Amino acid sequence: MEEVLYYANSTPVWIMASIFVFIVIFQALIFLKIARKTAPEIGMTSDETKRAIRTGFISSIGPSFGIMIVIISLIAVLGAPITLARIGIIGSAATELTAAGIGANAYGVELNSSDFGLAAFTTVVWTMCLGGTGWLIFTALFTKSLGKAQKKIASKNTKLMTIVSTAAMLGAFGYLASQQMANGISESITAIISALTMMILLTIAKKSNIRWLSEWALGISLVVGLTVGYLTSLI
Repeated sequence: MEEVLYYANSTPVWIMASIFVFIVIFQALIFLKIARKTAPEIGMTSDETKRAIRTGFISSIGPSFGIMIVIISLIAVLGAPITLARIGIIGSAATELTAAGIGANAYGVELNSSDFGLAAFTTVVWTMCLGGTGWLIFTALFTKSLGKAQKKIASKNTKLMTIVSTAAMLGAFGYLASQQMANGISESITAIISALTMMILLTIAKKSNIRWLSEWALGISLVVGLTVGYLTSLI
């Protein structure tokens, strides 16, 4: 594992990750410039524009802190530059954690295990990168057509897109969780408690309209799962 982290945190990897992050920041600045230029055309005053930008900035802080725990978990296995690049491009810690788990399982090892070597690390990185490439290519080629497709699907079944995407995520997480639960009672208890924690937090967030809680739910559930897993392993 030390050899993996040595290469994962090497200078060439940092350089590539820095380039990716620079591109993302550059795009954000361009979008911000376009938004400020377009605001007067839709009737927004200068004060309203500044207030909207400030509100967006403040609103982004909560979700960013919410994924910190998951990011720390990825850094411990994949190193800081790869984690920075993937989260910077995709922006979803849950998706990247799932992709990392799928890549490791495809190679036949577990994340952060003693058998996790350079070949397994390479497999995980390829899985994460190729998994996100599909979204980027599809967005670049078919963004203009998405509106027509959405209207066509909505005319038949407004909930179809939500159902399909939710089912796909549940299938991916369920696959990874069931593999771990098969390892023993401790893993099963941990998975069940973590799932219940997630469900309770999301239910409370939805009923009480607590937006920050829904963003923090994954991180809190992960901490609860780690705690329960450690305690049950001592029994």
